[in-house]
Amino acid sequence: MTPYKNVNSDNYTDTHWYSKLNFQFLAIIGLITLIALINFYSITQTPASPMVSVFWKQVLWIILGFLIFFILSAIDYQFFCRFSYFFYTVNVLALVAVLFVGQSSHGAQRWFDFGWFSYQPSETMKVALICVLASIFSKKSTQHIYGFKQIIWPLFLTVLPMALIVYQPDLGTALLIGIQGGTVALFLRMNRNLWIAFFALFIIFIPTLWTFVLKDYQKNRVLMFMSADKDPYGAGYNTIQSKIAIGSGQVFGKGFQQGTQAQLEFLPERHTDFVFSVLSEEHGFAGSLFTAAIFLILILKIFQISSESRDKMGAYVCLGALSIIFWHTIININMAIGLLPIVGVPLPILSYGGSNTITTFIALGLVSSVSIRRYLYS
Repeated sequence: MTPYKNVNSDNYTDTHWYSKLNFQFLAIIGLITLIALINFYSITQTPASPMVSVFWKQVLWIILGFLIFFILSAIDYQFFCRFSYFFYTVNVLALVAVLFVGQSSHGAQRWFDFGWFSYQPSETMKVALICVLASIFSKKSTQHIYGFKQIIWPLFLTVLPMALIVYQPDLGTALLIGIQGGTVALFLRMNRNLWIAFFALFIIFIPTLWTFVLKDYQKNRVLMFMSADKDPYGAGYNTIQSKIAIGSGQVFGKGFQQGTQAQLEFLPERHTDFVFSVLSEEHGFAGSLFTAAIFLILILKIFQISSESRDKMGAYVCLGALSIIFWHTIININMAIGLLPIVGVPLPILSYGGSNTITTFIALGLVSSVSIRRYLYS
């Protein structure tokens, strides 16, 4: 990364924030949103059971997401980092409360039911963790080498929500929280022995997770991921149907709303976990490659904004947001093509869901705030 500019907010110039919007960044987000709306319209307008209300709900979430994006762009990201422990604590309390009064669905208790919408606190916890880690790590110099004593507090702050989310149970989101913290840690200078210790703990963690944490249906998902053909009408059904959808799209796809797996509803969860499968069936390898390339450009743009940030806090905020977008994209696409077990990780903006959509736009809004302050202060 390039050297950070240590700038005091007292040097604020009279330039309007909106004149410094990163329009390249905004255009990339807009293109992904356009792809999402086209794909989602096809998903929800099937002849057998159209989900018109679901489509318009997602449109509403996207509009609200853009509104939040612009509001956060106008606010200095340092404000959110300054009150990061407050936001973090509120989210932890929400994670505890949802275990007692949350809405149950498919054997999980992850949401608060507010009538016309449901709120999933594990999603907003991802953003709260971004801010609190950025606040902690920005206090040390870039040359500081972290030892065990310096890392134990941020490690605790990462593991605590993971444990609460696993109890819901939502293993996919819990692992994403851990990966998110680990991704930010990759950009720290840590003692070599600490890395060795983390690797050893990871090796111990895998069998412990399998034996004492995973439920039978979760173990079955992993086993079926490796041999889905053994239970084609049961645990392996989703993976097989997703592969059929992607493979049948071939190079240029079957055409808009012409995909049989989605339109005839052979593909389950087509509006959440398997939106990429629908896109691949209708627009083929060319369409799926184009979409993946746009996400890659978005990730590289966030990394560029991070490297150009005026301070370390902004850089770590961007890296946290990058980790959310990157890992959601990687895991969801690999789930769809059968290279990872199905763990219910949505594809940013493309998958249906208010909590995930809003969380994605909050993360992107924080990145936009970092980008704007790069130019507002001198």
